[in-house]
Amino acid sequence: MAFYLSAQRKHDVVSASRRYREYLEQNKAAFPPSALELATSDWYFDPQDHRCPHDAWLDSITIGELAKGERGQARATSIRIRLLGAYHDLALEFYYPQVVGYELVSAACARGLGDWLYDEFTLSEGGNVLHEIEWRGSAQDEGSRWKICACDVHFSWRPS
Repeated sequence: MAFYLSAQRKHDVVSASRRYREYLEQNKAAFPPSALELATSDWYFDPQDHRCPHDAWLDSITIGELAKGERGQARATSIRIRLLGAYHDLALEFYYPQVVGYELVSAACARGLGDWLYDEFTLSEGGNVLHEIEWRGSAQDEGSRWKICACDVHFSWRPS
């Protein structure tokens, strides 16, 4: 169930924001710690804060499998997303350890994904964090949508 993405914001952004905050409050005990900290922080959804990912550009995405065991047979998927912040002064990074599923959909990206538009954190049926991200795309395409389900998400930033 989405609360704070384009379809919900289109009708009433204030109500969408209120419903999302209520959802986070009702489920805070079940949320992974870092994801909850991001989702409930004042700065994360404030486009005037340079750490906010809104309008950032994708720099890179890395999907890896950490191998353990005698033959490397025990594997765990992780995803790392690096962004150039909207003000071009910060590098933003999302790291998802122990990814349990992901879906990266982009009908068209010949000119890149465009701006990071909206995102939200919810809980999956299995109790993991589900991070949904919408990308603006160019005027010719409908944008892209990513879903990453992991045990948690860690965020960091540094000067670019």
